[in-house]
Amino acid sequence: MIAQQIRPWDVVDDRVLKAMKRVPRELFVPAEYAGLAFADIEVPLAHGQFMMAPKLEARMLQALDIRPDDRVLEIGTGSGFVTACMAHLGGEVTSLDIHADFTEQARGRLEPLGLTATLLTRDALADMPRPGAWDVVAVTGSVPEMDDRFKALLADGGRLFIVTGDEPAMQARLIKRMPSGAHQEEVLFETVLGRLENAPEPDDFVF
Repeated sequence: MIAQQIRPWDVVDDRVLKAMKRVPRELFVPAEYAGLAFADIEVPLAHGQFMMAPKLEARMLQALDIRPDDRVLEIGTGSGFVTACMAHLGGEVTSLDIHADFTEQARGRLEPLGLTATLLTRDALADMPRPGAWDVVAVTGSVPEMDDRFKALLADGGRLFIVTGDEPAMQARLIKRMPSGAHQEEVLFETVLGRLENAPEPDDFVF
């Protein structure tokens, strides 16, 4: 997976590569898809959700540059694999998911690995976490257009990864909060990622 999918996608951060190697991905895949744990696909989960493809997970982790003292927020726990990688990279990790079974399954997968994260069942879009409190924010589902509430979550120097737009060409973005309070945005690459649950779709403009 690392040699054939992740490295060719320009992931060179040794800390990210080690985290993805050391976290046993096969433990985070539903039993019926165990044979696809390392495949270059989005593995299906319950509730019509999917795990991100490994190369997308790796690019996101590399872009976020998680440091040992970072306060990390993940919106969309899913299987818990990315949560585990972020906890392995260091920092204080909080992960939110709208589905209680995802939260409980992730907790049961992280604890035997000795990895610590605060796992909460919560719809972030309906009840946003405290603004200005996070060094890293990872949004693991796409949104149709940028919502400034995500930017508001960042502390000075904070980094936000989010995928915006519509199929077939969404944009993965890295947004940094500068000391002045302004935000610096960079489009990293084009991709396709399933919608963040309950993300509002914009009204079509009608002449």
